[in-house]
Amino acid sequence: MEKRRTECPALPPGWKKEEVIRKSGLSAGKSDVYYYSPSGKKFRSKPQLVRFLGSSLDLSCFDFRTGKVSGKLHKSKQRTRHDPGVSKSGKPDLNTALPIRQTASIFKQPVTKVTSHPDNKVKSDQQRATEQPRQLFWEKRLKGLRSSDVTQEPVRTFHLPSGLQCIGPAPSQDCLLWAIASALHLSSGPISGQSSSAEKNPSVWTNTTQPPCRGFTVTEQHIREQEQVVNQVRRSLEEALTADSLARSAESTRERRAR
Repeated sequence: MEKRRTECPALPPGWKKEEVIRKSGLSAGKSDVYYYSPSGKKFRSKPQLVRFLGSSLDLSCFDFRTGKVSGKLHKSKQRTRHDPGVSKSGKPDLNTALPIRQTASIFKQPVTKVTSHPDNKVKSDQQRATEQPRQLFWEKRLKGLRSSDVTQEPVRTFHLPSGLQCIGPAPSQDCLLWAIASALHLSSGPISGQSSSAEKNPSVWTNTTQPPCRGFTVTEQHIREQEQVVNQVRRSLEEALTADSLARSAESTRERRAR
């Protein structure tokens, strides 16, 4: 395939257009067009481009294949949406927030909020105003996925202690492992599992900041036992690396003598 990447004047500065010409097969001579943002994000179709730049640029007259427009692109008054892979400062965005379901507004028509009525009482939930809602049982979306190494072999499954029992619809140890790993990575508070109420009705009483498992307590004895396991693994790894280094050195010596 032959690739040609050029600047795209119709899009904001830094955007590039790539044309890939097929050299073989039944579609030889035809080409595919892609666009790249300044951060390197690839766009394969106009709908993807519209979803990304639609809040800052009117792409209704933009021809995806030629990279040209029949008229001028109109900038929107909304704030420019930045590349989700790059922060506003230009540095890589290392945000590992969990995916959440995004839905449209429930109101089809503009709504006017009236607070001046004499009998009107307005109550505000400060916690709801500052925290984004979290989706229940999001771990189920990852069910069936398996990690693979460089040889495409599935990575060995990690087994949780028997004391960690998953609760909720279709309980799974894999889902519980993903939830615990995410909670340890994202939560600033202690991880203790769900309350006893969640076991009776998980759909109502589940605490979204905790993994979907029965409540548990980590004692000092548990920590000491885990430290011993980690130290043993480190010693085994050190011995393996030392043996590998000695074997490589001996093999190098034999090769030099053979010459």
